Amino acid sequence: MSPSIADRLRSLRPLRALAPSNRLDRDRQLRLRMLIAVGLVIALPFAFAYTFVFLVNAVGLPLLEWANERPYTGEVYVDPVVLAVVVLGGLAVQYRYGPRTVLRSVGGRRVSADEYPELHAAVTRVAAQADVPKPNVAVARTALPNAFAVGTLGDGTVVVTTALLETLDDDERDAVLAHEIAHLANRDASLMTVAWLLPTVTYYLAVLAFYVLYGLFRFLSFGGGGSGGNRDGRALAVGIVVIAVSAVLTLTVSAMFWVGSVLIHRVLSRYREYAADRAAAEITGSPAALAAALETLDETMPAVPERDLREFDGGAEALYVAPLESRAFGDEELVSTDVFPETHPPTRERVRRLRELAGETA
Repeated sequence: MSPSIADRLRSLRPLRALAPSNRLDRDRQLRLRMLIAVGLVIALPFAFAYTFVFLVNAVGLPLLEWANERPYTGEVYVDPVVLAVVVLGGLAVQYRYGPRTVLRSVGGRRVSADEYPELHAAVTRVAAQADVPKPNVAVARTALPNAFAVGTLGDGTVVVTTALLETLDDDERDAVLAHEIAHLANRDASLMTVAWLLPTVTYYLAVLAFYVLYGLFRFLSFGGGGSGGNRDGRALAVGIVVIAVSAVLTLTVSAMFWVGSVLIHRVLSRYREYAADRAAAEITGSPAALAAALETLDETMPAVPERDLREFDGGAEALYVAPLESRAFGDEELVSTDVFPETHPPTRERVRRLRELAGETA
């Protein structure tokens, strides 16, 4: 039988007795990292835009002069106010609608208390223990046992998979829910969603530039470079050069900013997991329950069908309570885990820290 709320609150007291200065230092570290991340999330789109402006003036205009065989006076200029409106407007749209997009991407949907009474009761109980408003509850039907949170405190959503509900016991489930509610309380769930805007934009720009280059290559490989006259031949050559240079520069710059923004996203993701682990231990009073949940999820991951893993792999994997890196795809590893650092700290290290907390509260 699951312990009562009173029993949980009594078990919470020893953990609350931990040195407050240590918790304060950790909170300050998280806030500092989030402030730095917010600054980079805002600054990188400006840097991305001005990099293109520089390249247009340094490469594009000379290329235009060469193509037209006449000098070109002036330079391209972007109004900072207009750019600020575009960038901040884009971030605001991502902040508002990003959580819904993430939820749809994993096939999650909000569920009522009538559909999942035990889950709703658990979320209500854990939110009360954390002294925060109860978040919305969503469920994703998949064989992948995992959970994550999106949105802001007061209007956020905790998402769990059907496999997680089937895999974990009540205490482990509550520990995972506390971990996700901690993300909402720390406000890092919304930051992670907003921070994914630039990687999304730069990814699609890079893909577009790649297909332009691929189409140009196919055009030339089928003899598209032939011409019936000198003038027509020069015009075609100029067009090919302009398109090729533009596509290469777009691909290069987009790839560079994509790599940088994804790296920032993942580094922040790694640290926030430690903060949420400790907060979840404080909320439930049971570090061992979260440690056991992480171990169970880590052991279960290799047995998850590849289809379910691929559906959950993408921009949202940094939000999950358990990483996808323990999967076993054979020779078909996904690029996201080969090129970049993992989205989460090693599960073994997270479990070790939680066991240490359990020892402190014994």
